[in-house]
Amino acid sequence: MQGDGSARSASAIVPLVLDLLTTKPASVVDVGCGVGTWLAAFRSAGVSDILGLDGDYVDRSMLRVPTSAFQPTDLEQAIRLTRTFDLACSLEVAEHLTPARAGGFVADLVQLAPLVLFSAAAPGQGGVNHINERWPSYWARLFAEHGYECCDAIRDTVWDRDDVVPCYRQNVVIFASRQALAANPGLTAVRPGQLDRLHPTFAEQMVPVDDPVLLAKHAWWAYLRRRQRKQAAATGQKPAG
Repeated sequence: MQGDGSARSASAIVPLVLDLLTTKPASVVDVGCGVGTWLAAFRSAGVSDILGLDGDYVDRSMLRVPTSAFQPTDLEQAIRLTRTFDLACSLEVAEHLTPARAGGFVADLVQLAPLVLFSAAAPGQGGVNHINERWPSYWARLFAEHGYECCDAIRDTVWDRDDVVPCYRQNVVIFASRQALAANPGLTAVRPGQLDRLHPTFAEQMVPVDDPVLLAKHAWWAYLRRRQRKQAAATGQKPAG
């Protein structure tokens, strides 16, 4: 279940998302909403049309949004709603689904909205029931199959913020349809190969895995972290991250 860290992160990131968009979304769906911390943040920002989807195991008494805004849903199965939304969210959810579900899950998200706020655990991140940890570039390529571009406009802004938990600082991006990208000049598409990076402080806590790509990326970011600390020491500044 989501805790205070998720709520603080949502309170920090939701205003950034809204500032990037030309028109504030009137409706938001959160796929894998947990107790609704992200939906609560959007609601506080003035978005009244919200819906959260997650398993029937969610304790309704713990919801941070009205129970009418929650719909029990098996996320391992195809999602079928009779409406669409301005924005869809799925934050630290996809890694809990089977690898065979990944493509269909992305297909469901793009059917729900032209903009998708997305975050999923990277390899070695670790966590309860993480069965499909993937790099952001993996998800970007799945979204690209549906004509959605990746916009990496949030991570640099929250990279050093202590009120945002490391998984979001490292993983959160926005996927946009070509039409949505054209309608929102604040969003700029990046190539999938530019997405895979480890937050310096978060990387130190990552679970070791037998993955040469992960090890190479980890070594690269460790080197950058050491260089950053040396530069900070030379200038008397506090190192970032």
